[in-house]
Amino acid sequence: MTKLKCIAVDDEPLALDIIEDYVSKIPFLELVKRTENAIEALQLVQAGGIDLVFLDIQMPELTGIQFLKIANNKASYILTTAYSQYALESYDLNVSDYLLKPIAFDRFYKAVEKVHNQNKAAEPAPAPQPVLTSAPFTAVNHIVQDFIFVKTEHKIQKIQLDDILFIEGLKDYISIYTKAERVITLQNMKKMEETLPQAQFIRVHKSYIISLDKIESIERSRIAINGKVIPIGDTYRDEFFRRIDNKNI
Repeated sequence: MTKLKCIAVDDEPLALDIIEDYVSKIPFLELVKRTENAIEALQLVQAGGIDLVFLDIQMPELTGIQFLKIANNKASYILTTAYSQYALESYDLNVSDYLLKPIAFDRFYKAVEKVHNQNKAAEPAPAPQPVLTSAPFTAVNHIVQDFIFVKTEHKIQKIQLDDILFIEGLKDYISIYTKAERVITLQNMKKMEETLPQAQFIRVHKSYIISLDKIESIERSRIAINGKVIPIGDTYRDEFFRRIDNKNI
């Protein structure tokens, strides 16, 4: 078995102790260095030969986010931090996972298993089989029957299509609104539009996709859904009203 060569970077010795202990229990990992010095770790990564970095965010001299920007994807990264507010920014930097302290072993194992599967999937194979945990780090992995999976801050969340009221685009992120909650995920509107079934959903504005079944009323160029007023964009107007006419609303 090919082992992933790992380093652990954290300014807290206790946090390094925990990672070292966890790594020792997993046969496909090898910890080659633990350090409290982020600059030393950066030099190791840039020299090559490191497969996986366990990286704290709040460190003196060089933060984890700064580390990622300088290292430029020279390894896979799992962020280990007590602060959840950096999760969305870290997704832009292609981290493999984001672990909140205190880190439970089962959550740690799932994170490293994902990286391990990604590395195996990248190796040439005569008949590679798709593995869910080795999928690229995208917000929408796939659609199965009547639900989708989306990547949120700390997990992959299942959302029933029938529960979706509308979707709002926010640059590279989208908000999925259901009656029960709002789910924020790293994704763009075009990809989401392609993922959703066209018979049930339609894009009505550059920033909005709606569920046709959830429309409560239409007044001029505005759609009401669950108390939210959604504009109809000029680009999407003709197609929207054609679909509405076909549904005999």
